[in-house]
Amino acid sequence: MRVLLLLTAYGPTAPIASFTATSKLDFYTGTKTQRVDDATAIPTGPYQTYTGRITLGNPETDTPTSGSYTASYTPTVTVTNNVTTTTTVKPTNTQPCNNYVELCTRKYSNITNVGCHNSPFVRPGNSGSNQELHVKQQLDDGVRFIQAQIQFPEGSNVPHFCHSTCDLLDAGPITDWLGDVADWVEAHPYDVVTILLGNGNYSAPSVYAPYIQKTGILKYTYEAPYLPMKLDDWPTLENLILRGKRVIMFMDYNANQQEYPWLLDEFAQMWETPFDPQDRDFPCTVQRPPNLSEKDAKDRLYLMNHNLNVEFNVFGASLLVPAVSLLNVTNNVTGYGSLGVTANQCREDWGRAPNILNVDYYNYGDPPGSVFEVAAQMNNVTYDWNCCGIEKGSASSPLVIGLSGWLALMALHSVLLF
Repeated sequence: MRVLLLLTAYGPTAPIASFTATSKLDFYTGTKTQRVDDATAIPTGPYQTYTGRITLGNPETDTPTSGSYTASYTPTVTVTNNVTTTTTVKPTNTQPCNNYVELCTRKYSNITNVGCHNSPFVRPGNSGSNQELHVKQQLDDGVRFIQAQIQFPEGSNVPHFCHSTCDLLDAGPITDWLGDVADWVEAHPYDVVTILLGNGNYSAPSVYAPYIQKTGILKYTYEAPYLPMKLDDWPTLENLILRGKRVIMFMDYNANQQEYPWLLDEFAQMWETPFDPQDRDFPCTVQRPPNLSEKDAKDRLYLMNHNLNVEFNVFGASLLVPAVSLLNVTNNVTGYGSLGVTANQCREDWGRAPNILNVDYYNYGDPPGSVFEVAAQMNNVTYDWNCCGIEKGSASSPLVIGLSGWLALMALHSVLLF
């Protein structure tokens, strides 16, 4: 038995689908992930502030201390009329960085990447899913920002990637997904991947560190020389690639960057537009961290949340789920509420393009791959390959939520939609 949700939206506001029953359930809302009703409200959380800039290590330059540079100069010998002359020419780099040669010499802070909101949450028929294809396919298709939320299953001290609660969607121990990412990074030496870990329990990084280390990914993680980092402080992609530091790892809350320099404090380096958006106008305003000055915001990375949600009621409880019926519009290049329109509006508002285009079901669009076309336009490069991978053996559509998903929803003691 399956329950089919037809989630539609008209105009700038999302609809509310109502479900009624004789009995009601109690749902409790947490702090960090509580639903925010408008773009001006600020979600609570343990934000860290810095009155000055901390030097964590030796400032880096764009010239590695070891390794060979593809841009190094090479002598060329020319013989003309029996006269031998030697000239120095600069070779042309033909190796793409994150799929584009043009991005190699650009700073990390001057690049727009497609991001997968809740990357591990791939579960056909589950209402907690946000993606259809697994992380290695996401990366194969061109996604370079992946985000996930850490929770603990009841009665376990092993951290898992779970959507709000492990009763709703449990994607397994964090070592599984991070291990897959580490394997992909090792097999793709010319790509830089960004990971954002959501600290769903506000736990100390020491709780997660042993599990992250076990995956082997730390040999690739970048350690920032300053806290916070300004836009000009970030290295170029080719610098990160040649140093072998091709993973930028952030944590949203309680990151202790001085003790764990490979785990960057997200909100010290990056701000976000409103999360869990329901407004198809997608205002490009700073929501997190709160009270960030306009001057500082203009000198930080920023993440554009473009994962449209709709609200519905289950037995009197208000929940948010992806607006799946509008995916081809939301992820499109043009049109009202589209990724392309919002990205261009952000660029106009802030004088530079977003660093992250954070979306649900990235493989949907009109045509599929439209999210990568938007990123290519932001980066002033040409997107010219097919998208997106089709997962074998899966005939499920994100429009369908199975009965098991609803049973999980009804069994929740809390709903903390990320």
